[in-house]
Amino acid sequence: MYKILICDDERDIVAALKIYLEAEGYDTLCAYNGNEAVEILRTNQVNLLLMDIMMPECDGITAMAKIRDFSNIPIILLTAKGEDTDKILGLNVGADDYITKPFNPVEVIARVRSQLRRYMQLGGNKTDEKSGLTIGNIELNDNAKQVTVDGESISLTPTEFEILKLLMQNAGTVMSPKEIYRRVWNDEAYGAESTVAVHIRHLREKIEINPAEPRYLKVVWAHGYKMEKDI
Repeated sequence: MYKILICDDERDIVAALKIYLEAEGYDTLCAYNGNEAVEILRTNQVNLLLMDIMMPECDGITAMAKIRDFSNIPIILLTAKGEDTDKILGLNVGADDYITKPFNPVEVIARVRSQLRRYMQLGGNKTDEKSGLTIGNIELNDNAKQVTVDGESISLTPTEFEILKLLMQNAGTVMSPKEIYRRVWNDEAYGAESTVAVHIRHLREKIEINPAEPRYLKVVWAHGYKMEKDI
């Protein structure tokens, strides 16, 4: 049984999300500001966090920065229309996805399922058989769900792992933001350019020696991104 933490200062929204999620068989925990969410995650086994950005005491962005110090669980931000700057900041800090208010219950469940599936695959059963990809000094083991750079393990969110795996599997091929979004998020590519760009930037910061002059993950202007094949 997956456990989901819902965090929003609007209690009606928390109550509605609780009803939607529990109707689908999920267990839920509730918080009403970022500080409460951080404390609950420190003391409970949680599989996914749904969190509002604008909250009193401790907003979602601040809380997420604290959470990413000790947890890589999927985080889906709840944002109001017009909070585009906050959405990008949230993705940059470590969010995996966002849902715009007012939200459709069907969309909420679909995005939750998608993120949980990716997260559980990332921490799923390991086998003795190696399923690896290697480009230069980057090694990705899909069964172990582990990435190393120059022999050192790096911590990736489930979304970052899937983007890197996709690009490594298609090394040398330019992939558009819409194609990356469609294949990683398993969803229609609305707002794909900005969402993918933030995750690519974050990924570069983890795998590149100099993110400003990337060796591996390149931009092909007006077309998309590619992982260099011959390094």
